[in-house]
Amino acid sequence: MSPSPALKRITARFYRTAAGNQPVRDWLIALAAADRKVVGADIAEVEFAWPIGKPVCSPLGQGLYEVRSTIRNGKVEARIIFGIDGDTMVLLHGHEKKPSQQSHEIAVARDRWRDYQAAGRGV
Repeated sequence: MSPSPALKRITARFYRTAAGNQPVRDWLIALAAADRKVVGADIAEVEFAWPIGKPVCSPLGQGLYEVRSTIRNGKVEARIIFGIDGDTMVLLHGHEKKPSQQSHEIAVARDRWRDYQAAGRGV
């Protein structure tokens, strides 16, 4: 039996672009089923335990946080970058962690967060 949604402290929602696309949802769908399950469980852990720290979640600054998941049988680190809007966890960007690209990945999420805040999309 799964926990009741009423017990969630925050609820995850996908960010939507002006065109209606959901980049994190698309990224998750492209993952293998086993990896989607791991990432989904980590997102759920944040929803039920917010605020939560490492190893599952860590702050990135400027209102952004990341859900940290280990996928592909422990060989790859995946990240979902999100912002908090009231009791909503807005999933902004998903990626496989590569240190050389981390600043780019955060910049993409920050742009989406600014867009979300300006336009109120995503929920």
